[in-house]
Amino acid sequence: MAFSLGLVMLFLSCAISQAFLVSSSNYGGLFPDFYQFSCPQANDIIMSYMEEAIAKDPRMAASLLRLHFHDCFVQGCDASVLLDNSSGFKSEKEAGPNKNSLRGFEVIDQIKAKLEQVCPCTVSCADILALTARDSVVLSGGPYWEVPLGRRDSKRAYFNKANVNIPAPNSKIQTLISLFNRQGLNEKDLVALSGAHTIGVARCVSFRQRLYNQTGDHLPDATLEKNYYNDLKSICPTSGGNNNISPLDIVSPNRFDNSYFKLLLLGKGLLNSDEVLLTGKVKKTKQLVKIYAENEAIFFHQFSKSMVKMGNISPLTELKGEIRKNCRRVN
Repeated sequence: MAFSLGLVMLFLSCAISQAFLVSSSNYGGLFPDFYQFSCPQANDIIMSYMEEAIAKDPRMAASLLRLHFHDCFVQGCDASVLLDNSSGFKSEKEAGPNKNSLRGFEVIDQIKAKLEQVCPCTVSCADILALTARDSVVLSGGPYWEVPLGRRDSKRAYFNKANVNIPAPNSKIQTLISLFNRQGLNEKDLVALSGAHTIGVARCVSFRQRLYNQTGDHLPDATLEKNYYNDLKSICPTSGGNNNISPLDIVSPNRFDNSYFKLLLLGKGLLNSDEVLLTGKVKKTKQLVKIYAENEAIFFHQFSKSMVKMGNISPLTELKGEIRKNCRRVN
């Protein structure tokens, strides 16, 4: 009886907490001070865990930034990407763009557990993803921006949409533009957000096509700089080694800067979806690559704006979602 009463009290406390947040959510919109009264420690808690995680594994910054991207492009920024398989749906983690590729779930789990301890039933997993993405950039030397908050968490995952909405590494420029437009993002957002590839790595399976069979004629991508091409062949053989990795930015793989764009100009973009921003015969994206390569401040400014814009893709607010107590499963 005592155990049952305890469960009832827990659910009641969650309901009360969520009701408070709804009443303070500025008519359902997102805004940076959303947790000012309900969990003022949230930002500091998340940053402290992020500092520790990136100190242990510098790659984690890129991994958590990517998690937010892969979440938002599938049915909006609702933490659906964090859900494990259940009887009601198949996890997005199993989808082609994510399987054996997405990382950082344990860091999110640790942050969520601490926040549940300090501010039960208050901070959504979707907002945690948005804040860890921002902190990943800041801790890697990139720009800071205010993150609008107040998202709710999805009660299901969208496996099929994850397979079709997330751009593939071998995407052509028109495919990229189309997939971004579908999310309300334009060419300026596409190029700026692609600049996230200034940190992190990619697996051999993501760029093998460029080395050995770019257009179905068993020849490499002619846009690859020759020495870079030879280096990549030593990492990525014609078969096997799918999980061998190469930095997306060979100059400063753990630092958020504009060297990614400088490398594109030199024919040293790792993924086809990177290099086509320059070579895909779209004047706007080509111009932006050159602008961001020349001026890091302009890139940082647009990246911040585009991250806020991406973070506002179809958020669940008020009673449209929930605040999961465990990011891996619905309440």
